[in-house]
Amino acid sequence: MLDLYYWTTPNGHKITLFLEETGLPYSIHPINIGNGEQFSPEFLAIAPNNRIPALVDHAPTDGGAPISIFESGAILQYLAEKTGQFLAHDLRQRTETLQWLYWQMGGLGPMAGQNHHFSVYAPQKIDYAIDRYVRETGRLYSVLNKQLQDRDYIAGDYSIADMACYPWIVPHERQQQDLAQFPHLQRWFERIRARTATTRAYALAERYNTQAGTHSEEAKKILFGQDASTVK
Repeated sequence: MLDLYYWTTPNGHKITLFLEETGLPYSIHPINIGNGEQFSPEFLAIAPNNRIPALVDHAPTDGGAPISIFESGAILQYLAEKTGQFLAHDLRQRTETLQWLYWQMGGLGPMAGQNHHFSVYAPQKIDYAIDRYVRETGRLYSVLNKQLQDRDYIAGDYSIADMACYPWIVPHERQQQDLAQFPHLQRWFERIRARTATTRAYALAERYNTQAGTHSEEAKKILFGQDASTVK
């Protein structure tokens, strides 16, 4: 059994996409980040960076004690290696998949996240910051659009690279991006959205989206007021 510590963010959706594709048995433990549940001692024992998602595998393939993993890219790679799915064994295709997974972790996610912050959450609207991150998000969309111009998926077959990137494209309107300007990316986006497992993964989020959100002033203090003193 897998325990998934989850909230309804792009990084959380990555893992439910994988789990719904494979049918692995798992249990969701919601971590309401707007309420500060990511700072509980129990969660920090699994995810010392106080970020979702995190995963505990109670039946690792080595037969040993449970393994806990934090960081969504690491979780996707772990699950792909555990199941032998969505990460090719062929050296070249595997390498291509992993480099695009890391591209998302190091580029698309952080830049789109800053886009969200300065455009939606920041108490002062700083034109330079908004323009900086909207433009950089657009550049990254263009990089992905170019990669997809002659293929259905990012790295050959549908893979963890697609699962990592897709949730960060879902909020394209919030990121002030018009998918019509990126036709290959748009075609890829619609293909993944139509997958049955994608529908199931996003339906799960509706169970938790009715709970306290991240737009209240108190939630913003919790999410964006962290510094060295909040590391416990």
